[in-house]
Amino acid sequence: MGTARSTLDREDADAVREQEIERYAVLTTPPGRELQALVELTAQIFAVPTAAINLVTGTAQHQVATAGFEPSVCARSDSMCAAVLAEPAAVAVADARDDPRFADNPFVTGVIGAVRFYASAPLLTPAGVPIGRLCVFDDAPRRIEEPERRRLAVLAERIMDVLELRFTTQQVERTLGELTSAQQELRRSNEALLHFAGQVSHDLRNPLQVIRSNAELLGMEPVVATDPALSSVVEQITESTTEMASLIRDVLADARAGSLPRREPVDLRETVDRALRDLAPQVRESGADVTVGDLPRVHADPELLYAVMVNLLSNALKFRRPGTRPTIEVRARRHTSRWRVTVSDDGTGVPPGTESAVFLPYVRAAASTGTGTEGHGIGLATVHRIVHAHGGEVGLEPRSGGGTTAWFELPAGPADTGGEQPPAQAPDR
Repeated sequence: MGTARSTLDREDADAVREQEIERYAVLTTPPGRELQALVELTAQIFAVPTAAINLVTGTAQHQVATAGFEPSVCARSDSMCAAVLAEPAAVAVADARDDPRFADNPFVTGVIGAVRFYASAPLLTPAGVPIGRLCVFDDAPRRIEEPERRRLAVLAERIMDVLELRFTTQQVERTLGELTSAQQELRRSNEALLHFAGQVSHDLRNPLQVIRSNAELLGMEPVVATDPALSSVVEQITESTTEMASLIRDVLADARAGSLPRREPVDLRETVDRALRDLAPQVRESGADVTVGDLPRVHADPELLYAVMVNLLSNALKFRRPGTRPTIEVRARRHTSRWRVTVSDDGTGVPPGTESAVFLPYVRAAASTGTGTEGHGIGLATVHRIVHAHGGEVGLEPRSGGGTTAWFELPAGPADTGGEQPPAQAPDR
């Protein structure tokens, strides 16, 4: 019974040991300069002609790196290191012929070799699993003292440090490879999403514009203009097309925000003018008074910056007070190394305390008073993503006298020009 249990225990220990050895992949790859240098250093320190790093599996001893002879593989039953594999400390034998553990070993008896002096230290994993020994040996008897045994143990520990470092490096390289692959797949997915969103946006915008134009023409027909019920239906069609166009812009901008921004000189005034042209139906409908100040040239992605301005201007037009013509101002001012661009309106504003929440995806910017108009919950989240991708900041502030000031900041380059200049500082006296 005891023999059976002992056999099972050894099989379990061998299985664990072989898992650890496999983890280091040291039996299937070259030893590398570090292990070879350490085994040669060990031989020099102990002034012996031969040294070896031996790993022991369930059936064999594998000489991973050697000094003084070529590495090989032998049966576990012939291994001197296997005989002391379970020893937790360094072992030193002056003459192996006098030690019962080695007296009949073929490396001692002359069948394979004529080892006399033998010393080794355990190779222990961080979990305490012995996977082999660092050994030195000679064909002449000799003795070593306790300090030398400790030195041999320290060298064995350094060998394990090298194996652990190699394992960690392999893990890092594998992880980096997986991350690179995931990054490439993500980039491909973003490009596919952008292409799809652009195609869908184009395919939807054209018929939508036709519907809106026809609805506006229909609204001017006398039979419709004089009938409140028909006039209301046509007005609802017009409003729905405006809302749909806004949603299409938001989806396209959100898809573009997922890609890395390009950096090139962009005339912000031209960007704002383009946005206002696309928002012309909303500007006409609301009768908005839009003032655009002196705007700079900045380094940014032109399409993404356009998406920012369309969203901020669209919100300023949308959240207006009932029965009033909205007033909107677009300005920019340089603050040291950053441009701050503001879009101010005299509309209904946002509820106090929600100025940050409205930049989260799908959080709708319900007006604090007035119309109760809501957004899609995409626009401001897209603005947030785009501005942060450019290394900037974005926010909302209550406007003095009522309304909201939406602002974003972008890094200013040394060659950037335009914009309002900061107030001159009074000279020191």
